[in-house]
Amino acid sequence: MTKARKTATKLPPRAWQRMLSGRRLDLLDPAAIDIEIEDIALGLARVARWNGQTLGDHGFSVAQHSLIVEDICAHIVPDLEAKWRLMALLHDAPEYVIGDMISPFKAALGFDYRRFEDHLEQAIHIRFGLPALMPKEIKVLIKQADHGCAYFEATQLVGFSPDEARTFFGHPPEGYALRLHAWDCLTAKTRFIDRFNQLSAMLNA
Repeated sequence: MTKARKTATKLPPRAWQRMLSGRRLDLLDPAAIDIEIEDIALGLARVARWNGQTLGDHGFSVAQHSLIVEDICAHIVPDLEAKWRLMALLHDAPEYVIGDMISPFKAALGFDYRRFEDHLEQAIHIRFGLPALMPKEIKVLIKQADHGCAYFEATQLVGFSPDEARTFFGHPPEGYALRLHAWDCLTAKTRFIDRFNQLSAMLNA
C-alpha cells in the first residue's frame, strides 16, 4: 500500500445532488433556495408510477399523475383556492429527488423515510410561497383525489379489475370521467410547468 493511500482521509458520504439548473440540493437538509420548478418538472416527468409496469409506449409519469390529482381536487371542491390547488399539483414533488417508491416499500422503510419526505415537502412549499405544513383538510382532499387517480390508473393501465381497484383505492370520484394514455416525457414536463405557472399567477394576482 502506498504512503498516499495510507494517509488519505476518508471523505464523508456526499449528501447533495447536483441538478441540471446548477443547484446543489442537500438531501439531508434541503433548503428552499435550492429548489427550482424546472428541476421538479423534469424529475417528475421521468419518474414512472407503478415502477413502470403500465401499458403504453411511455411510462405513466408522476408529473402527469400530479396534474390529474390537482384537477380532481378542483372537481371535488370547485371553489378550491389557488394555493391549495398548487399544493395538490406539488403533492408528489419530493419524488423528483427520491423517486416514486410504492406504498409497501415506504412502509417497510419506516419513519425516517417519512420524516425525510416531509422535510423536503416543506422546503418545496416554502420555495413557492405556500404554507410549510399542509392543513389536515387539504391533506384529506388530496389523498381522496390521489386515490381517485390511482383507481383510473389501476383499471386502465395496470390491469386491475374495477372490483380489485375499489378494494385498494375506493370508488372513483363521482361524476369525474377520465381516459388515460401516458404522455412522453417532454409533454409531461411542459404541461406540468404550464400548469404551475397558471396557478402561481392566480396565487399572486
